[in-house]
Formats: sequence, C-alpha cells, structure tokens
Amino acid sequence: MKNRKRPSRLKLQVRKVTPLSPRFVRAFRLAARLHAGQGRKGTEVPYLAHLMGVASLVLEAGGDEDLAIAALLHDAVEDCGGQPTLRLIRRQFGSRVARVVEECTDADTLPKPPWRERKQRYLAHLPQASADGRLVSAADKLHNARAILTDYRLVGDGVWDRFKGGRDGTLWYYRALVETFRRLGTNRVVEELARTVEELERAIGNKR
Repeated sequence: MKNRKRPSRLKLQVRKVTPLSPRFVRAFRLAARLHAGQGRKGTEVPYLAHLMGVASLVLEAGGDEDLAIAALLHDAVEDCGGQPTLRLIRRQFGSRVARVVEECTDADTLPKPPWRERKQRYLAHLPQASADGRLVSAADKLHNARAILTDYRLVGDGVWDRFKGGRDGTLWYYRALVETFRRLGTNRVVEELARTVEELERAIGNKR
C-alpha cells in the first residue's frame, strides 16, 4: 500500500488576547447603573444590550481595554447627566476614556438642540476627533444600523416612527457618516457600516 501524504494542517494565527481587567468590570457596572430602566427606541430591549454590542465590535476590531470601556460609556454623557458624568468617567477611568466618550457625544445639555443641527455638527466634528474616538463612534453607528435593518425587516416602515429624522433624515445621516469615516481613513468597522447601510437601502428600494 502506497504511503499517502497526510494533508497539511492549516496554521492558525495566534493573536495576543486583549486583557480585560477589573476596570472593565467596573465600567460595565457603571454603564448598567447609569442606563438602568432605559430601552432601545421603540423596543423592550434594555439599552445595555447596545452598549455591550458596541464594546464587542470595538474589541473585535482590535481596540484595547480603554476603548472597550469608552464603548460601554459612550452614551453616558449624552443620556445620563452631561458634564458631571463626564467628570465622573475621567476620575474613574482616566483622560483617554473620557476624551473618547466626549468625542462620541453629540449633545450634553437638556433639552437637546434640534435633531438635524446636532447631526450636522457631529459630522463636522469627526475630522477633529481622534482615531480612537472615530473607531468607537463607527462601532456605535454600525450597531445602530444593524438594529434598524433587522427591525425594518420585522416591522417595515413603522420603524421610522422611532427616529426624529424619519426615513429620509436617518438615511441621509448614515450615508453622510459612511462618507465622512471613509474620507478620514477606513477600517473593518467602517466598511461593515457601509455594507449595512447599502443593504438597508436595498431593502427599502431607495438606492441612490
């Protein structure tokens, strides 16, 4: 019987695991406390699910613990207390985390400015944001866009009633985000965001 060569085994690329310390656990607990009782727009899903999803995307894209913490807390200033909350985050987790959270915030006062004004200002701010801030921001927008697409498939046009920008304003904003992120330097999160927005446009028959 002839000797048969054994098939060569694929070599798996072993990457160093991003360490997550008790700091991350503290950030998770803070996010859970700050956002307790909040839900995703128009659903019964706890808001914490979104924060966990964004942190997951950041870690999968190579973000370190600081950026994962910032992902957990990226909406805390906007939705849970404004500048006093930002100062709390800076004290507990340091200036880098606080800076990224601030860069992901489109309003820190109540009442918030008009929707279109806030979104235009946020888009104009992105070129001045750090690469860290843009990664967390893109992960946030990707997780949101995926949720919109999933919910559109479930409930149809009723999904737009949840958003102040309605269908046209929401699509304008996500297209503009993709264009801005790509112009500033793309990555896997930005490209997945672009694919998700394109898929959403195909689903509603509204391709440009």
